[in-house]
Amino acid sequence: MKRLLALLLIVAGTLAYADDTKISPELRNQPATQQTQVIVQYAPGTQVTCTGILGIIGCLVSDILKLGGQILSQVPIVNGVVALLDGNGIQSLSNQSNVVYISPDRPLKPTLSNAASAVNAEFAWQSNYTGAGIGIALIDSGVASHTDLNQGILPASRVVYQQSFVPGNSGAADQYGHGTHIAGLIAGDGLSSTGPLYTKTFKGIAPGANIVNLRVLDANGASTDSAVIAAIARAISLKSTYNIRVINLSLGRAVYETYKLDPLCQAVERAWKNGIVVVVAAGNNGRYQATNGYGTVTSPGNDPYVLTVGAMKPMGTPQRTDDLIASYSSKGPTLVDAVVKPDLVAPGNLLVSLAAPNSTLYTQNPANRVPNNYYIAGGNTSSSTTYFTLSGTSMATGVVSGAVADLLQKYPSLTPDQVKARLMKTAWKSLPAYSSTTDPTTGITYTDQYDVFTVGAGYVDVEAALIGTDVAKGTAMSPVATFNSTTKQVSMKGDPSAVWNTSSTWSNAAVWGSSQFVPTSSSTYSSSSTLYGSNVLWGSQEPWGSNVLWGSNAPAGSNVLWGSNVLWGSNVLWGSNVLWGSNVSGGEK
Repeated sequence: MKRLLALLLIVAGTLAYADDTKISPELRNQPATQQTQVIVQYAPGTQVTCTGILGIIGCLVSDILKLGGQILSQVPIVNGVVALLDGNGIQSLSNQSNVVYISPDRPLKPTLSNAASAVNAEFAWQSNYTGAGIGIALIDSGVASHTDLNQGILPASRVVYQQSFVPGNSGAADQYGHGTHIAGLIAGDGLSSTGPLYTKTFKGIAPGANIVNLRVLDANGASTDSAVIAAIARAISLKSTYNIRVINLSLGRAVYETYKLDPLCQAVERAWKNGIVVVVAAGNNGRYQATNGYGTVTSPGNDPYVLTVGAMKPMGTPQRTDDLIASYSSKGPTLVDAVVKPDLVAPGNLLVSLAAPNSTLYTQNPANRVPNNYYIAGGNTSSSTTYFTLSGTSMATGVVSGAVADLLQKYPSLTPDQVKARLMKTAWKSLPAYSSTTDPTTGITYTDQYDVFTVGAGYVDVEAALIGTDVAKGTAMSPVATFNSTTKQVSMKGDPSAVWNTSSTWSNAAVWGSSQFVPTSSSTYSSSSTLYGSNVLWGSQEPWGSNVLWGSNAPAGSNVLWGSNVLWGSNVLWGSNVLWGSNVSGGEK
């Protein structure tokens, strides 16, 4: 009996002195017999290469085998190994002096954290620029009540005003699930995923900004021009009351006429000229094969005043150097007016943000619900009712709206044109020439080239915009692409009121980069110069055939892009275009 008691005391003492500082938080309460794939990092000098019988005997990490674990592979760059260990094994191994740290072999998936890192939002936060005091009018499907939209731990909401423009429905709550997600990307403060209990934090780009909730989309994601225009008018009237400096429009519909006549475009121009930066989604029709996605930017993103945003894929990593364009991101130039769009690109694929439980999207897309164990230490596999995953240029638009709020907090005197010009000039331009993705369902491969009609002036960079000091004198109206039928070339022509090409500071190369033109064949691509002159963008071998965009029956012809049976579908106005095609739940891997 005494011997048993002594053994129990020894075991108890061993467990009591387990060094939890060497174990990641989510592993500290790991069940004793549950095996987990972990990464074990060892102190310098520890032998981690174990080969042959003698090697295994002499290798210090053979202790993993003694603990009933299994070594799966070596990780020399961190002087460690990947292993399977149960809870008891993890605790015991942590007591070894040569063990530095034990953590799960965590899966990498795109999250808002990666989006924030990709656009250098952390720099803004560290400099105390969080969009505080800036009002953002979110014209969308409404906003659900969510802790991450409160004023920190206080119960007071940063959704400071709410109104519905949906006929027959006066409630501003989010029945569709889209607006809440965008609100989180813009201004969520991550409170529901912050602290030692969480392994990931989902935080918006402007976590101190206020949201003005103007609901226009019904439970099915549908609306009308009139509802959206009424909401824009309301945002203008509330500008001084809530310091509304930004309107977010993560929606769109087909282009049927010049922006000079389109009432939706005229409404956004009115807001712009009233001092409000209007940020608009480019659309999600980049996979339209007839034109390789060109000419598919939606209204009101086709207006030259507004800031139109395309979508990038964060690729599951925080750095932006491996990010690629999402193949579904719509491309310019715009139909009818041939405006060079989008203006910028931003992370928009597989982003985690706020959920609206019981909404249409939440209910119909269970695969998009974030499992608790994805971000909660020791969490179960049940679906979170707090966070949700969506993809599209809608999401990228929310990211850019947050960036605008951060910039305006630091420089409140900037006009909408100056904000747009600053963001475009300071955008990151070291993008690849080409990338391809294959749809696993259809087997179709989509290849994108990173020209101005695909990525605009580049990848939004919050840090560079905050550091920048150039202030545009003139408008930032997006230029028009003009076609020379003799040379079969396309070039950019700026509006006489625009700042573009008025000086070396605002030259096309400074704003859109030195490689505005990317030819069809990668073998003829030159990163140091453009083809056929600094302003020329497109060669005769590109998809600008006479019957597609520039011909006598185009670009407004009913059988080209906007016909009822071609791209938009006779019953589609706002619905599926708000997200991405028929497979909104999947995003793009």
